Amino acid sequence: MLGLRSFAQTGVAVPALAPCDATMQQFMQRWKVLGASVALAKDGRLVYERGFGYADVARTLPMQPYHLLRVASLSKTVTALAIMKLVEEGKIDLSHPVFGPQGYLAPPAYTQEIRDERLYRITVQQLLEHTAGWDRSVGCDGYGTCDPVEFPTHVATVMGVANPVGDSTLIRYMLRQGLNFEPGTRFAYSNTGYLVLGKVLEAVTHQPYEAWVRQHVLQPSGVLEAHLGRNLLAARHERESAYQSAYCLPSCYDPAQQVPAAYGGYQLEAMNAHGGWLFSARDLVRLLLATSGSGSRPGLLSAASLRSMAQPSAANSYYAKGWMVNGGTQWHTGCLDGTASLMMRTAEGYTWAILLNINNNSSQFWQELTALGGKWRAAVKSWPTHDLFAPALAARAVQVGQRSASPTQLTWAPGSGTHRLVLLKADGPSTAFPTDGTAYHVASTLADGTRVVAIERGTSTWLPPLDPQRTYYASVVEYRQDATTGHHPVYTLEGSPAVVLGPVSSAQQALALAPKPARSPRRLGSVLAGLFSKAARPQGQLVAQGDLPSERATTRQQLPESSHKSTWPFTRH
Repeated sequence: MLGLRSFAQTGVAVPALAPCDATMQQFMQRWKVLGASVALAKDGRLVYERGFGYADVARTLPMQPYHLLRVASLSKTVTALAIMKLVEEGKIDLSHPVFGPQGYLAPPAYTQEIRDERLYRITVQQLLEHTAGWDRSVGCDGYGTCDPVEFPTHVATVMGVANPVGDSTLIRYMLRQGLNFEPGTRFAYSNTGYLVLGKVLEAVTHQPYEAWVRQHVLQPSGVLEAHLGRNLLAARHERESAYQSAYCLPSCYDPAQQVPAAYGGYQLEAMNAHGGWLFSARDLVRLLLATSGSGSRPGLLSAASLRSMAQPSAANSYYAKGWMVNGGTQWHTGCLDGTASLMMRTAEGYTWAILLNINNNSSQFWQELTALGGKWRAAVKSWPTHDLFAPALAARAVQVGQRSASPTQLTWAPGSGTHRLVLLKADGPSTAFPTDGTAYHVASTLADGTRVVAIERGTSTWLPPLDPQRTYYASVVEYRQDATTGHHPVYTLEGSPAVVLGPVSSAQQALALAPKPARSPRRLGSVLAGLFSKAARPQGQLVAQGDLPSERATTRQQLPESSHKSTWPFTRH
């Protein structure tokens, strides 16, 4: 009984899919998995989203489907989709050279490091297919590998830059090393190659990698639950799982210190394009479905681009552009200290993602992880017809009018759901969140004391009386609950910043208490709505919780780096 409780699942319970719960629990017990997030779609509909185990190492916080996890090398698929999108737009040519005066990366800071003339013959397609010429299994500088993510502080010393090292410096270091074989002649899995692709994207779009991918790949796909990860535990994103680190490494900030590899041993913030993304399992599935579109929704890429992405390279019949292929099945795996991840889609209409907050280097572990989806398909006798995807467009809340001791109205632009929860918390931002499958009512209280103060189908509500001496955080959570979702409520937790309602000054309180003509709430609402329509400036401050500004450093050669100020593990698969 204790074992079953340890792996109790969260999310929407679907009786027809109980075999999926059972096989996942068995896998976790066999491999002592701390926590897992799982999502499965059938014929374009999200039919299964579950969390298992724990999202913290202390085993006090159950894993929820809304938790974000590092996806490691699944980030390569995200980068490949972005590159193919730019190919469709005519901004990138797959056969075009990457380095040199005629290449996409022509700055002297790159070319001055080139001593091996073969580097000038690398093309975009070879980077996508891992045939560019780097072989990380051949050691360099006394290390058993030549993948600079393994020794970032050594790279900083060699290149004469400060720790933590940035992505452009990692590339410059590898250019100085030269190639291990002629580009295009054989396959060798390369993190460096995808790091270079991230810089190609920035060079042709003149935008930071994350910003362009978010605007042109994620948002058109309806994906909100995706971010580039941060290195340190204290800097993790809102709703991000913790990771069970298995070993220690020298800190990428200060090599004199030994730190958990998952939290400072690797400089993940410089590895965005090949191993830096966080996702929820359900939004990873949403992204995969969006590549080809579903129903009336057009695909992110054309059919021709998808065929190109699925075409195996001449050097490896099982790897195409950004994912592995076998017949009509495409998949990718990812692993780093504290993370194991898998995504897969089949020609029969099944798409799934499994994200874990532990890693295991056993080949048997990976075989069994990859086989889970097949077991689900064989065991389930009847597939539900509901779709558990939460609304892709969140409500945007705005405080209307000036806060005083009198009632305060909250108004919002609605999203794409059917209802909105209005949440209120005093003295600090909410740290608890509505959970899919749970129906709330007015006066419901979340675990951290956040109150549900209204449930609305419209665009505004009156907040309850507020203590004028306290600060409040109000937010609007879009959700869908109708026949489409099987009448299960599914919540959109990102995209709607909290409105901060600060304390009321003594002068405002006196004004509020002064005699005034009687006015009904309906009349007052119409006046406030009129102020809003005239662009009256809101007094509340919009704060995107958990959305800290990223920092972009530069090397001495003034190349853009993607190195924030924290740490993370990296992608090996």
